[in-house]
Amino acid sequence: MSNLKCFDYIIIEDPKISSKRISSIYRLSLDNEEKVFKLIHTYKERIPKKESKTFAKLMSIVPAINYGLFTPLIYFDFPIDKRDLKFFKDMMEITAKDIFVNRIIKRTGFVREEFIPKEVKPDLARPIAKVKAKEVIKEDVKFNADYNKCAVMLSGGKESLLTYGLLKEIGCDVYPFFFNESGGHWKVALTAYKWFEKNESNTKKVWSNVDRLYNFIESNMKILQDVNKPKAEVYPIRLFFFEHYIFSFLPLIYKYNIGNVLLGNEYDDPRNLSYEQQGIPHFYAVFDQSQYFDKYMSQWFAKRSLKIRQWSAVRPLSGLIVERILHNRYPDLFMLQRSCHSVHKEGNEYVPCGTCFKCNGIQTFLLANGIDPKLIKYKEEHIKGLAKRIRDGKIRLDEDELLHSLYLIKMHNPEFELSGEEREHVEMLHFDDRNSHFDNIPVEFREKLYSIFEGYTKGYLYLKDNEWKRITREEALNGVLRNRR
Repeated sequence: MSNLKCFDYIIIEDPKISSKRISSIYRLSLDNEEKVFKLIHTYKERIPKKESKTFAKLMSIVPAINYGLFTPLIYFDFPIDKRDLKFFKDMMEITAKDIFVNRIIKRTGFVREEFIPKEVKPDLARPIAKVKAKEVIKEDVKFNADYNKCAVMLSGGKESLLTYGLLKEIGCDVYPFFFNESGGHWKVALTAYKWFEKNESNTKKVWSNVDRLYNFIESNMKILQDVNKPKAEVYPIRLFFFEHYIFSFLPLIYKYNIGNVLLGNEYDDPRNLSYEQQGIPHFYAVFDQSQYFDKYMSQWFAKRSLKIRQWSAVRPLSGLIVERILHNRYPDLFMLQRSCHSVHKEGNEYVPCGTCFKCNGIQTFLLANGIDPKLIKYKEEHIKGLAKRIRDGKIRLDEDELLHSLYLIKMHNPEFELSGEEREHVEMLHFDDRNSHFDNIPVEFREKLYSIFEGYTKGYLYLKDNEWKRITREEALNGVLRNRR
């Protein structure tokens, strides 16, 4: 048995559903003692009770995907559709590898040293959990998707705000979805939520205590330390949580026949990354934000007869360009942005801390675009200290994105302490076989979105043999021929 074993079992009970609430009990066994937590979701409007039974099961089981490395049994105490069971097992298998590499053997300070394997073998990254259910059934849901309706998962960050602005402009019926987990993340979204609640009648919110469920489980894991002293940049164990947000909205997606669900996942440069460590494939801790995951989910929704498409409108864009478009084209939305790990209240406003990894990246992008960071509540001292924090390594951007941003900052402000290097591709639309396929954006939206992007970028690129090659607009719309040199 793995030295990482923390529980004898995790049991999830049959969800309870009322007109505006879904709940389910988690039971953990450790050292012959059982501990219990009630996972709750509440809605501001009535949900379709009959169909929500299937959705309730999905939203209840997803958090357990994170713990397949640490318990020999995960048991669903209710009948479950065989496609849902396969989804759970597939996600658990991939997530276990991501957790093993990025939370255990890459030391974060949360896993006690004595539990970190001295010798890394691929088998250690496989789940030890057997996943069982009371009964495996077929449970269809009839759903008529309207593909002009788009739900945007809004976090208060730049990518999701831009996604809303883009889809609204091209004529979609857009539904801003806000997920209020009980942790401090809600403070990040609150500024945007208050604005949308007043200005967008389609705005929806789900409240859940899932953040407390994660803390409950991880506080009971013997391999962890300092769980209650969270580091703003890193969770102790969990890496798979975005689909829980989406599944929590399935009752509303069903109620309003919404055909698209969008997340704000921007471009990640795959060059110089192996996506493998010591024989273990992984996603650098962002599997559920990857292109691979979006495609898996769209295919799974199709098999599940829900036919919802999950995608990102901003995947070809760098963060630098996201800020450029958001500020220049949608200034009202730009002012709502709070991309920070430690947003706090000052007077009647929530403001960014100004110094965390996220804040440092945002200020870098803004200065590179000639935008005053004080517009979104950064302070003069934050801006003055930015160069030192970058020099100290307190920033997480792709290498070229940082170098080119510093190059642009120097052009705008010769007094800035750091110099970068020109990397023109950062200001272009990126496509590659790893992170940005040509078909990521549904075909009926593609040309409209690219037409907007073209006003703020310098052309189209395709990564071939680890080098950027210019391509035409038509090739970006339809895909580059395989034999093109």
